[in-house]
Amino acid sequence: MRITTWAEYGLICALHLARRNEAGPVTGRDVAARERLPGDYVEQILLRMRRAGIVNSTRGARGGYSLARTPDQISVRDVIQASELTTFDLHCVSHPVDAGRCSASEDCSIRPVWMLLQSRIDEVLEGVKLSDLLADESVVRDRVGLPHFERPSIPGGLPILQP
Repeated sequence: MRITTWAEYGLICALHLARRNEAGPVTGRDVAARERLPGDYVEQILLRMRRAGIVNSTRGARGGYSLARTPDQISVRDVIQASELTTFDLHCVSHPVDAGRCSASEDCSIRPVWMLLQSRIDEVLEGVKLSDLLADESVVRDRVGLPHFERPSIPGGLPILQP
């Protein structure tokens, strides 16, 4: 799986809206400026997320975008799938090596591995909600079962540069 710009920007935008959930709608231009993202990308991503039911849009002078559901009801998978239109590109389907060899009617011992990987990726992404990502990195690491990151010391480095 390759995390694309669409997916990463989508998560950044969704988290921005989650942080401002109680403040009301925010414009795509404001999201782009505050997160230092290209405005065109942000507008397209927010439109995709609106179509997927993740965000609502409100017209007018005080209009903009807001989450359609609470952050604990929106998974990372929801956001990536809306932003990217897929969470895992099953290459043998999207870019077959050979149409005959890669068709569903042909026996392929590799395809089940890709399908299992797709299932596991989707399972992990579905298990992490936007509300989980609102915490600091160390808390998120605990929630997803990763060890804490420790900065390596620099041998012979200046004491000021040591963590």
